[in-house]
Amino acid sequence: MTRSHPLLLSGALLLTGGLSGGLSGGLSGALPSSETAVREAAEPGAAVPVAAVAPAVAAGDGPTVSTRYGQLRGRASAAAHSYLGIPYAAPPVGSLRWKPPSPPARWSGVRDATAPGNPCMQQPSSTPWGNLAGPGTPSEDCLYLNVHTPAQPSHRQRPVMVWIHGGGFTVGSGSFYDGGTLAAKGDVITVHLNYRLGVFGYLAHPGLTEESPRGLSGNYGLLDQQAALRWVRDNIAAFGGDPGNVTVFGESAGGGSVCQHLVSPAATGLFDRAIAQSGCGFPLPTQQSQENSGKAWADSLGCADVACLRAEPAAELLAASARSTARWVPNVDGALLPSQVTDALESGRFHRVPVLQGTTADEGRLTVATTYDLAGRRLTAEGYPVAVRALHGDRAETILARYPLSEYGSPAEALGAVLTDSQFACLQSRTAGLMAEHTRSYQYEFADRHAMDYLNLPVGFPLGAPHGSEIRYVFGGVTGASAQTALSEKMLGYWTHFARTGVPYAANAPRWPQYPKVQTLAPEAITPVDTFPQAHHCDLWNGPAS
Repeated sequence: MTRSHPLLLSGALLLTGGLSGGLSGGLSGALPSSETAVREAAEPGAAVPVAAVAPAVAAGDGPTVSTRYGQLRGRASAAAHSYLGIPYAAPPVGSLRWKPPSPPARWSGVRDATAPGNPCMQQPSSTPWGNLAGPGTPSEDCLYLNVHTPAQPSHRQRPVMVWIHGGGFTVGSGSFYDGGTLAAKGDVITVHLNYRLGVFGYLAHPGLTEESPRGLSGNYGLLDQQAALRWVRDNIAAFGGDPGNVTVFGESAGGGSVCQHLVSPAATGLFDRAIAQSGCGFPLPTQQSQENSGKAWADSLGCADVACLRAEPAAELLAASARSTARWVPNVDGALLPSQVTDALESGRFHRVPVLQGTTADEGRLTVATTYDLAGRRLTAEGYPVAVRALHGDRAETILARYPLSEYGSPAEALGAVLTDSQFACLQSRTAGLMAEHTRSYQYEFADRHAMDYLNLPVGFPLGAPHGSEIRYVFGGVTGASAQTALSEKMLGYWTHFARTGVPYAANAPRWPQYPKVQTLAPEAITPVDTFPQAHHCDLWNGPAS
């Protein structure tokens, strides 16, 4: 595939966001012996800086909690309390740009926690859901998180669910989705975090590698996520959460991040269950290849070294990165990410926690819609093979024979099926199977074919259940008396019960068997199936390249 192809450009944008016993939190199989060194590289400086005064907070009756960094006053509501804009790391600005995250400063007084922090630097994004940056103005000073807690008090610590948003590693924010309904209905604590994006989160460069004690560069966004998970471990008890029962969950780039933490030695002990929605096992470049492209990009700006890059205004770097053909994604650096996710899973070198993962039935159709219909053009019968050849080169004829136009209602639906199976369904099927050899593994397919109807998009083919369409169901964002609302309630139940026990269960819902059964989640019926790989032609996508 060539990144310049419009399907890939739009597809990158649309990577969006929304366990029990002895298996929890443990590692089975040997992870790299450099674990301690990796952890030290990820946690520079054990001391917590002291030098801050909390922003003024008006007197009021908002709930107050004490963290290791200072007191916070949040906002109360009938269903859930919220604590917003909590710093979990120092602002990565100035000399800290492209450095691993450092602890935040302590503050005196009571910090106002009623408004979210800045989203991380990103280009404005236009999607069917709106601007994925959410509220606020994008800034480098963005390492904040939000905590939502049920308003009803509890004498027991509650499970914690830490959300990693999607957005192709270039857009999005933790505040785009509100965790209050999930917290209240599921009786859990939710945490939504920001992490560095694009060139600020994933630039690798020889100069950055040289200044790193471990010889690493790039992956700053992943390090941010792990810093947030350490913050949760150290502070969430103050909010009523159980630091020994943490589920990390995310969608698309967030789901990919979840699986990257599953194979990262530096994530040891930071979570106890994992949920990867529409993203696991995405192939990643090596650090060396990212260094090469990062240096070429820096040279194009006239910057021969990192000092020059750090002196550049953030807005200019953002604009220049958007014009680049470089991929701003995590890299396999041999330490934080010792290998490709699928290779690590195949060798059993991952954190043996229960995992729930899955995809939507029509992942690729939204990419097709944004590339064609929403851009003012239609994919024709003649254009379908052209698009497949642009994406898959020498394999195109084999693929076209397996996805003939005669089996689909339109060329758009045919191309959507190719993208669904090649980029999502079969990767997820493979990772679920590899994990099942070592731990409890559950897989789903979200199949509400009318999930996007409420948006009334000007699209000339059925969108079905496309990428990202399941998120509002998980977060309890479907309202009214309908089969869709009932499905949302059951999904919220499955997700939160999994966070509580490591087993997906929901009241008045069918039992969810482990892999190789795949739980179909549809308003018409929730049912396990055993034909998922065949339905998505996974022998073609997961077999040897032809």
